[in-house]
Amino acid sequence: PSQPLSRVLCLRNVVGPGEVDESLEEEVGLEVQKHGKVLDVAIFEVTSKDYPADEAVRIFVKLETFEGAGRAYADLNGRFFGGRVVQVGYFSESRFADEDLAPKAGEFLGE
Repeated sequence: PSQPLSRVLCLRNVVGPGEVDESLEEEVGLEVQKHGKVLDVAIFEVTSKDYPADEAVRIFVKLETFEGAGRAYADLNGRFFGGRVVQVGYFSESRFADEDLAPKAGEFLGE
């Protein structure tokens, strides 16, 4: 999308299942804050065995502005990180506020 659709981004394929550690949230927040003020970071890991490993760890980042979210999206989507290609999607701000972070069909705005 050419315009930011949300201030919340969902990053996938940053790490694989079982690779989440206590520093991951902080590391992602520090990386994203290069593009704007980060208000919140949350990590959700899908534990179902048949769920695709490259999408199992979902890292949500809420930025203060749409512009910052747009810059972070442009910089991070498709970037190589630890041998993985990061996928970024715009995520519903209301679902994030409700902590409704589990995967759903058609959940990424503009895709």
